[in-house]
Parts: sequence; C-alpha cells; structure tokens
Amino acid sequence: MAIRHQVIEQSPEAVWAVLENPDLYGEWVVGTTASRPLDDQWPRVDAALEYSVSLGPWSYEGRTTVRRFEPGRWLELEAHSGRLGTARIAIEVRPWGGHTLVIVDEHPLRGLGGALHTAPLDLLIQLRHRTMLPRLAETVERMTHRTASADAHPPLGGRPPGVRS
Repeated sequence: MAIRHQVIEQSPEAVWAVLENPDLYGEWVVGTTASRPLDDQWPRVDAALEYSVSLGPWSYEGRTTVRRFEPGRWLELEAHSGRLGTARIAIEVRPWGGHTLVIVDEHPLRGLGGALHTAPLDLLIQLRHRTMLPRLAETVERMTHRTASADAHPPLGGRPPGVRS
C-alpha cells in the first residue's frame, strides 16, 4: 500500500471545502486535467465524478465513485481506470493543532492493477502522492485566501450595510 501524509496549515473545514468540490479535483489530483460531477450528490456515497487525463497526444476519460463518506473525517474513493481496473483512495482528515493532517492511502483494488500490484507500483503511487498532497495544500490555501478576500472586500459599487448615499 502507498500511504503518505502531509500537514496542511489550514483548518480541517478549509480542507473539506476543497475535497467536497468536485470541480477542484483537476487542480490537485496529479494527472487529472479536468473533473466534473456526474450528479449533484458529491461527495455522498455512490456519487461519482468524471475526470480527464491527458498525456501528450493521448487522453482518457475516467470515473471516480465515493465508497465511504464521513463528513470532516473520511472520504474513500474508487477510481475506475478502464482496463487497468480500479484503485481505492482513502483520504483521512485529522485536526492537527490549528492545522490539518491529511493521510492518503491508495492501492490497486480490482482488475489488472490489482492483479499486478507490486512494490514498484507502490513506489510510483508514492511519487504521485509527493506531488498531489502539496498541490492539495496549495489549492486549499488559494481557496481560503479567495474566500477571505471576498469576505473582506464587498463587490465594486457595493456599500457596507446601513450606509446610504
């Protein structure tokens, strides 16, 4: 199994705001160039999103399904990769002081990937996670700053409540 962790210097709520947004997966999941929900249920159990993977002239459309969802704590996914089979991706979120500890546990589950699961494959997954977790942290930071900025600055032309011209 490929297990990796990272402390994200934001609150667990900020991390969950990113994990619960299926449109953001393309920003932090390594290899994914775009993602879109298949319904409006994400991240409830059995909800799914489609994703695109592009590598040079090749592209692939995949699907990820939620298998376990405990708000604020667990999100377990099954990523379907066609002939390669599926992978289990478990994301655990823990409060860590004023920050968040994110633990990702990923391994092939079914199909060819599961049958050929070896230590070298785990190494490749670990390398992917070394990039993915910092990208998740950057996405959380960006979304947190965007929200804070929007809260601090009303829309142009807007007046603070109670102020008349």
